[in-house]
Amino acid sequence: MRSAAERTIVASGRSLDLVDQVDYRVATTPAQKEEIYNLRYRAYLREGAIKASADERVVDQFEDAPNAWTFGVYFDGELYSSIRISVLTSEWRMSPSVELFGDVLHPRLDKGEIFIDSTRFVADPDKARNFPELPYVTVRLGSMAGVYFHADYGLAIVRPEHQAFYRRVFLQETWCEPRLYPGLVKPVGLMAAHLPTVRERVLARYPFLRSSAFERRMLFERAGEHQSPPADVSPSERTSLVPQSCRVGS
Repeated sequence: MRSAAERTIVASGRSLDLVDQVDYRVATTPAQKEEIYNLRYRAYLREGAIKASADERVVDQFEDAPNAWTFGVYFDGELYSSIRISVLTSEWRMSPSVELFGDVLHPRLDKGEIFIDSTRFVADPDKARNFPELPYVTVRLGSMAGVYFHADYGLAIVRPEHQAFYRRVFLQETWCEPRLYPGLVKPVGLMAAHLPTVRERVLARYPFLRSSAFERRMLFERAGEHQSPPADVSPSERTSLVPQSCRVGS
């Protein structure tokens, strides 16, 4: 059964309008990063996911990994939400999901599968109350990354009480039961969706998740890199198409 927010999003064109208004920014400056770390703290503390800390920020060892993009989602110049997108390949495996569920993911990465690991999703607790579309507008970044990097699977580490939402909306399946991630109070499970299989079904329900090649390139292409590969390439070829900054030794 869909929630009221889902029914509103499916039935109206407001989300399409919001996509035109949103400003996705990769956090590159110390000020941008600090604002996101503080937002994480406020939101996680509000929902009881973490304990209070003196520095009032949430940050980890993956923030500046070359296979990671931390985005701020802005409306009218104000930060509303954030998400971090990590691209996982056989050569580059730095992400929270690999750290916690390596026994599940390493064998698949060994086979050359490519994953989009969307983590650190957070929304401003005050702004989100009047913005039911905000989670969808934010996780749209993971959908775009899946297309841009020709990924096999999209991943999410999700608390048990939120898994039904991911299963219903993004057609994800549970790959591993909840485990406790360092720094969190509540355990999270591993969920995944085979993107080539579910993509069109998800887009049919939520057309605003679609994106153009230009938009994807502007968000994910690193300086000096160019990527416009065909879609019908082998797993080994797709791994080689991941930007150089996502490879060991680059």
